[in-house]
Amino acid sequence: MLSSPQFPASMSTNPNRHSGLITRCLGTVRQQIAATAMRYGRDPASVKLLAVSKQQPPDAIAEAAAAGQHDFGENYLQEALPKIAACQSLGLTWHFIGQLQSNKTRPVAEHFDWVHTVDRDKIAQRLNDQRPHYARPLQACIQVKLAEEETKGGVDPDQTLALAKYMLGLPRLTLRGLMCIPPAGDSVEQQHHYFAQLASLQKYLNEQLADSGTQLDTLSMGMSGDYETAIAEGATIVRIGTAIFGERQ
Repeated sequence: MLSSPQFPASMSTNPNRHSGLITRCLGTVRQQIAATAMRYGRDPASVKLLAVSKQQPPDAIAEAAAAGQHDFGENYLQEALPKIAACQSLGLTWHFIGQLQSNKTRPVAEHFDWVHTVDRDKIAQRLNDQRPHYARPLQACIQVKLAEEETKGGVDPDQTLALAKYMLGLPRLTLRGLMCIPPAGDSVEQQHHYFAQLASLQKYLNEQLADSGTQLDTLSMGMSGDYETAIAEGATIVRIGTAIFGERQ
């Protein structure tokens, strides 16, 4: 059971703070996602919007939820856990999208529905072992490192198959697909390259895992600045924060 939520002053709830702006921005983002999907011959329903709510207070999440948003992504456990408790009555789906250290796996296993950043056997095993028996299996994505960046996690593409096979043997995890965070500031052409690379890797894994009966159905890629490119390359989850909530405090 979580303790009563405690928020920093900058994250305190205020029902008048947003005045409908989040609702309007959310509607705009949904329209843009649908239009982009159709432009590339895709069903808009095949692209899920994940609202990234890090550094946003519970009232911002509540406004987005009232506008029909169901899935929310959080990067930092210390911030996320009290928000999950505060929003418990809203029936939301919570995705952990931050870097995950082995000593932080238990809260993720206990309080989140999805984790997008599994990048090694040890993390996967701990999440499996710490997932409560009464909860449905934790939905998991493998984070893939498509460029050398010291500040970002992820498994090398050539090691992804071995990790996927390992995760398939863990009954409290359900392997859903792949996630990436491409380098910031790259050109649109480079964005296409990275996202196409992840989509190609997913196709390869599905071919290699066909005998197991497993088919990865998720590509978690694309954020506020590049989600249209990600949709063009097959994203099924786009992780958007700034375009919905505005600049973080």
